[in-house]
Parts: sequence; C-alpha cells; structure tokens
Amino acid sequence: MVLSKWRLVLYGLIILIGSVIALPSLLSSQQLAAWPDWLPSKQVALGLDLRGGAHLVLEIDERALQKEIEEEGLDANAALARRQSALQQSIEIVRRRIDAIGVAEPTVQALGTDRILVQLPGLQDPASIRTLLGSTAKLTFHRVESWSVPGRGTPRIGTIRVPAADEDIEYILQQRPMLQGERLVQANASFDSQTAQPVVSFRFDDVGAKEFAKITTENVGRQFAIVLDGKVISAPRIQEPIVGGSGQITGNFTAAETSSLSALLRAGALPVPLQIIQEGMVGPDLGSDAIRMGAVTGAAGLLLVLAFMTVLYRGWGVVANLALVVNVFLTLAALTLLGVTLTLPGIAGIVLGIGLAVDANVLINERIREETRNGKSAVAALTNGFQRAYATIIDSNVTALIATALLFWLGSGPVQGFAVTMALGIAISMFTAVAVVKAIMSVWVRWRRPKHFVIGSLLPARWRNATPNFQFMRARFIGLGVSLVLSVASVVLFIKPGLNYGVDFTGGTIIEASAPATMQLADLRAGLERADLGEVSLQQANADGTTILVRIQQQPDAGAAAQTEVAERAKAAILEAEPAASFDRVDIIGPKVSGELTDAGILAVLFASVAMFIYIWIRFDWHFAVGAIATLVLDTTKVIGFFALTGLEFNLTAIAAVLTLIGYSVNDKVVVYDRMRENLRLHPDVPLRQIIDRSINETLARSIFTSVTAFLAMVPMALWGGATVASFAVPMVFGIVVAASSSVFIAAPILLFLGERIKHRPMVVQEATP
Repeated sequence: MVLSKWRLVLYGLIILIGSVIALPSLLSSQQLAAWPDWLPSKQVALGLDLRGGAHLVLEIDERALQKEIEEEGLDANAALARRQSALQQSIEIVRRRIDAIGVAEPTVQALGTDRILVQLPGLQDPASIRTLLGSTAKLTFHRVESWSVPGRGTPRIGTIRVPAADEDIEYILQQRPMLQGERLVQANASFDSQTAQPVVSFRFDDVGAKEFAKITTENVGRQFAIVLDGKVISAPRIQEPIVGGSGQITGNFTAAETSSLSALLRAGALPVPLQIIQEGMVGPDLGSDAIRMGAVTGAAGLLLVLAFMTVLYRGWGVVANLALVVNVFLTLAALTLLGVTLTLPGIAGIVLGIGLAVDANVLINERIREETRNGKSAVAALTNGFQRAYATIIDSNVTALIATALLFWLGSGPVQGFAVTMALGIAISMFTAVAVVKAIMSVWVRWRRPKHFVIGSLLPARWRNATPNFQFMRARFIGLGVSLVLSVASVVLFIKPGLNYGVDFTGGTIIEASAPATMQLADLRAGLERADLGEVSLQQANADGTTILVRIQQQPDAGAAAQTEVAERAKAAILEAEPAASFDRVDIIGPKVSGELTDAGILAVLFASVAMFIYIWIRFDWHFAVGAIATLVLDTTKVIGFFALTGLEFNLTAIAAVLTLIGYSVNDKVVVYDRMRENLRLHPDVPLRQIIDRSINETLARSIFTSVTAFLAMVPMALWGGATVASFAVPMVFGIVVAASSSVFIAAPILLFLGERIKHRPMVVQEATP
C-alpha cells in the first residue's frame, strides 16, 4: 500500500488550510485583534443561546394576502408570484426598520415561503421591538367629517368610522384618503418648539408636497386625520396652508414612541400584515455561561476520549487522536466557510460526532489486529484491514446521516444547527479516520518496513489478543424477556404519569429568572396567582434556588399576541416579588408553531425508522431489516420511558436525542450484521446460531470500545451541561447503554428466531467498493 506524494501533499494542505480557517474561532477578541491581517479572521457565527439576544418569527397574514389576491383577480401563476414578492418586500422592510433603531448584526431571513426569522443579538426586551415589526405602518391622510362615541350611529355612504389611538372616541372620516404615506421621504423624532412635547416631523417628496399644499389650502379651518394601521393617531386642525411639504404629527406620545413611529414611517409600509407567532430572549449572562459550559464539557469529553484511545492502542491511539483533533478543526472550518450559526445543541453535535468518529478508528485498528493474528504481513494486514473495515464504516455512517438529514429537514433553529454539525463531523471523519490515518500508517510501514503490524495497548494482553467465546444465544430468552418487560413498563409510564412536554409541543411561555440570593417560591407563586395567568408551574432550576423556571400554559383561544401579554404580566409579578431578579430566558411558542413542531417530531421518528428499514433491507436482507427495526422499537420505547420516569422536559431537543439514538442504535447493529454476512459467506455449513455467536464475539471489542467512547464524550455534558442540553445529553448517555446491549441480547436473538432459512437461501447482497 503506497500512497503517491501528491496525495500526501494534498492531505497536508487541506489540514493546514482548515486549521488556519478554524483558529480565529478559538481566539478571544483581544487575541483576534493581534491576528495578522493577511490571515483569515472570520469566526464561527454564534447563536443567540451563546451570545444573548432576542428572536422573533413573523408570519404573513394569509387571510389578508388572499383577500388582496382575490380583489385584484390574479390567476394562479400571478398569485404565486405575488406571495413571493410579498415575502421579499416584507423582509426588506423589516430589515430597514431594524436598521433604523440601530441593532448591531441583526439576522433577517426567510423561513419557508411565508415566515421571517428575526434575530437581534444583544437585545434583551423583544417587547420593545414587537410593535415595530408587527405594525403594517400603512399611513393615510383623511378629512374629518365628525366624531362620536364608539358604536353610535351609522356613517353615511363614502365615509368610514375609525377609532382614535389614545382616546375612547371614533372619527367619521372621508373614505377616500386625501394623501398616501408613500409620498413621505423623511420622518424624524423631534420636539415641538412651543410645547416641548415629543412629535414626529415629516417631509413629502415633490409630488406629495404639491398635493399637501393644495389640500391644506382648500381645507383651512377643517380637521384632517392622520391614520396609521386603522387608527387615528392625530387629528389636527389646519390653521393655514402648508406649502413647504413638511409637517408634524402630534399626540400624546412619549419620546420612545416617536422614535418607533418615525422608524416605521421611514421604512415604509408592509405589503401585507405580519403576525408574530414565536418569540424568545436569552440574557447575555446565560449566553456567556453557555459558551463556557459548552467549551468545558466539550473539552472534557474530548480529553476522556483521547485518553481512552491512548489506553486502547498506545502509539496508534495517539494517531487516532490526532485525526480526532483534525476532525474538530476541519468541522469548525466548514462551519465558518458555510456561515452556519453555532448553537449549544450544535456544540453537543460536535461532541457526539467526536465519539462517533472514533468508531471508524476502532473498526480499522481492530481489523488490523485481527489480520495480524491470522498471520498476515504488515502490508497485507494494513491493506485487508482497511478494505474490510471500509464497507462497515460506510454502512454505519449512512445510518447516522439518515437521522441527521431528517433532523435538518423537519427540525428548526438549534436542532438544525445540531444536525449540521453532526453531519459535518461524520462526513469529515471519513477523511480524517480513513484517508489521514491510512496515509500515516502507510508512510510508517514504508519507512520502518516491519514484518508484522503490531498495534499495542495498555490493556492486559489477555484482553486484547484473545477472541472471546461467549455463548450469547444461550441467554436469548432472558435478554428478550427483560427487554420486553422494560418496554412494557415504559409504555405504562408513557401513559401515566406521561411525558413532561415542553412549550415546543404544548405552546405557551417559559421564563427563566435568576437573582443574587435564593428566591422564595411561595412569594413568587402568590404573585403569579394574583396576575391571573391560568395554569402556572414553578420550580427551582439549580440547587441553591437562585434560578427558577416558570411555565405558563397556552392561553385558550388566543394567539401569540395574548401569550406575549401574559409573559409581560408574569415578568412584572416576578419583579414585584423579587426586585433583584433578572430574566435569563423567555420563550413564547404560539399554538400554530407548537402544533407544527409536534407533527414534525412524529414524522421525523417515523421517517427515520422507515428509512433505516429500507436501507438495511437493501444492504443486507429483509430478515436483518426486521430484526433491526424490532430492536429499534424496543430501544426507542425504553428511551421514552426514561423521559417519563425522570421527568426530563420532552422538547424539540429531546426529539433530536431520539433520532440520534435511532441512528446510533442501527449503526451499532450494522457492524454486527456486517460480520454475520461475512461469516455466512465464509462458513456456509456452520449452523446459524454458531455464526451469530461467532460474529458477536469477533465484534465485541469494537462494540464495547465504540460505546465507551461515545459514552465518555457525552457524560461531561450530561453532568454539567445545564438545562439547555439536559434533554439531549442525559437520554443520550442512557440510550448508548441501551443500544449497545440490545445489539447482543435483542437484535441477534430476533435474527435467530426468524429461522434457518437465512442459511439455506441465496443472499443477494451489495458490498461497498473499497
């Protein structure tokens, strides 16, 4: 096995360039300032959960848009174009409004065909911008005919009844506007020179100035109303003609309100109303804690894996560790180049990817050891080891990629970030674990020319050299019986007490608040009860009671606007009971979003199971596919039971854990299946029971080692990762143990019970080309 020099140079260049691109993301702002200008300096974009800020999801008002389409008589093609145009115009106007108030580095992007995601780093109060983004800002000028108390009288034809914005009266206005707000070219917050009251000064373009001069000349002594989004915000009396094309909007405004109103007018009117269907906030302290927590737990997991690999394979373990470090650097480089936003679940994806990337190294090293024990020379052991491990590596990685693809497709926000980092880590591990390690081993063999390829270990010789000979199938009834009992118990727990569903699936509001000292739950609960918020749950989020979580149920028959108002009342009640409290996180999920997330979660699990079944059937045989899916159902029910038993919040992150465990569980079984297929071909006359036992024993070391590395990678995050990733990391640790044991005690017995017909019928299988 001789690799060409140009390939070695290519590998080196990829690693060097990737490391240089990744390094700025590991530097502080001070270190980055001293970074040479001629080197890349772009850092990985951090999500709001890592740097703090607010986010909102806005949706186009479908009814209003459909009404406009019908009024204009557009055909199907024109209606599709109108929808796209409305979305793009809305995005541009939302961006202008945000720019007008000076938020640094905002993100405004389309979500699907009718939604807009707005992320505002550093903004701690989404209420301050809610009106700015949700207002259509349609400005018109009408002549006032009269005014009355609300609901009294019927306006004559050609007039409309419009409520006042700050008074309990209604104005009767001419229906046809005298002037449209589109003619405005400037609007600024200022103060009236005589009264010193906050006002909005405006100026028209040339055409608008001429029209405004004509209107004011012809209507001296009359009132005219300034109408914004269906409400009269000002109704001054025209004292004299205004010929300069400028004027003022007066009213009972605060300085903040005039700033917001002027920003709305400068940005222009939205082409269609937008509704806020989801919003959230992460405090800066929580964001910095999340970065520190993610870095510490990720580094701890990496160090545990590196230490374990060194114990397993000594020098070649160090080589595998080098490949892991390169994997992390190249993953960061890919995230930087692709502009992917890194979230805390994304860090969890990188950490888990480290554990799974080791799988390829373990498969390769164990195969080389096996070839060496069979008397092969160093070159032959290296060549055959890589060739025979390659097909298994492909199969196991494909199953994991299926799960991550579904996560990206059906997930949103941080879950998609997790899927991206996980997929990149898996894909890059194919380069680092196969190409890079293979190149290093090949160069070493060519340089040292050893007779045998010896992979050392710090473990005792009897543990690493001898192939075990356990009769696993003797315990098949015990294994299946215990598994069935646990799964039935899990179903019972799922029914009662049930899962602790998060607001992702139930809708509602969750508020995380902290204070310098222990907060009194009784006082907080009494204050929240007085606020009349409906069903509210209150719990301590840490041991010393300085952080609390408040969950408020979805308001009946109300949209996200009502939830927002409830959240503000809850925050006020908390501050009344604990004035020193600060809000680390606020999430508001509307009923429409929660319903969509529920459907997406169910579909993701179903699609993943079907995709795994089809893939294994194609790669192996239907018997293997049935065994894998049956085991998958048992594994999944146990994980669901674990959620019900522990009371962990079952949210979108929990769905990510379930899907990842589906991929990991099938990944583990594919390795055993691959060896069974190989042994069936090599030993056609051996009974199936012996084939299964032999295959499990031959792959036992790999299964244990890979499970241990994945376990070690996730344990620090499960213990110290905090509430944000608890619903992912904790069940992952449990699920890794379940998946490892089920490969031996469930999947294999099910395969045996399917019958000896597997041994006696021709098997049409496909093998990956090395």
